[in-house]
Amino acid sequence: MLTVRAPATSANLGSGFDVFGVALGAPADVVRVERASETTISITGAGSQYIPEDPKKNTVGAVADALDAPARIRIDKGVRPSSGLGSSAASAAAAAVALNELYDRGLTREELVPIAAEGEALVSGEAHADNVAPSLLGGFTVVTADGVTQVDASIPVVACLPETTVSTRDARGVVPESAPIGDVVDTVGNAATLAVGMTRDDPEAVGRGMDDRIVTPERTALIDGYTQVRDAALEAGATGVTVSGAGPGVLAVCYEADQRTVASAMLGAFSDVGIDSRAYQTHVGEGARLYPNAE
Repeated sequence: MLTVRAPATSANLGSGFDVFGVALGAPADVVRVERASETTISITGAGSQYIPEDPKKNTVGAVADALDAPARIRIDKGVRPSSGLGSSAASAAAAAVALNELYDRGLTREELVPIAAEGEALVSGEAHADNVAPSLLGGFTVVTADGVTQVDASIPVVACLPETTVSTRDARGVVPESAPIGDVVDTVGNAATLAVGMTRDDPEAVGRGMDDRIVTPERTALIDGYTQVRDAALEAGATGVTVSGAGPGVLAVCYEADQRTVASAMLGAFSDVGIDSRAYQTHVGEGARLYPNAE
């Protein structure tokens, strides 16, 4: 048996729609695999009752097919589905690493990115790699048609997850098909600032660079209480706030000394609008970790 822990992720980061992503220190999925004549999947943990165990309908089943690696697969969900924290990507990334090792396929982490992304297509309708890339590689990732660029980073963040859901397909449906050139220029500048900030572990630059006038405003309308939560986090010391992935998770960047205050402010703001939530005080961290022969 092989065991892999793959982290939650936050994609887009505001200005980097479908391009930027980060691995989060918590939460995470844990996937265990054993060789079998055909693939079977069992799921426990957060939101497991909403995830199909049929391999043809599960991201992990798609990964097993792509690697020609049938297995008995057990998934312990730490990342709730429909959270905006890369739930399906964490499972797909963990399975890709585990099955690649189990069957000695010899693929690099970078080569596993498009394979794990194919599993993501079952959820979003398209094979996006902005979540699977950081879950596999860790740190801050930039995904383009030419491949993935990865930078190790350790930026403090708070990921606040309300007890509501947003469909990935619904969130993609509100993305505008065009934008004024001024908004595009502004977004490019912010994205560049964010990327430089990641290379320097600079929360101030990363936070400034998260602003986006194109996609984020459309998605915030799907998240009850977002404006109040954003304002509360900024007032508490966050350097930047945006929607995590498709939402409803909200991601705040801050200095480590302000994490507790920012988390409390975000929880309080959701509570003020009648929504329960939980906050993860964490950092941009490592990618999927393999634990060989673990029981």
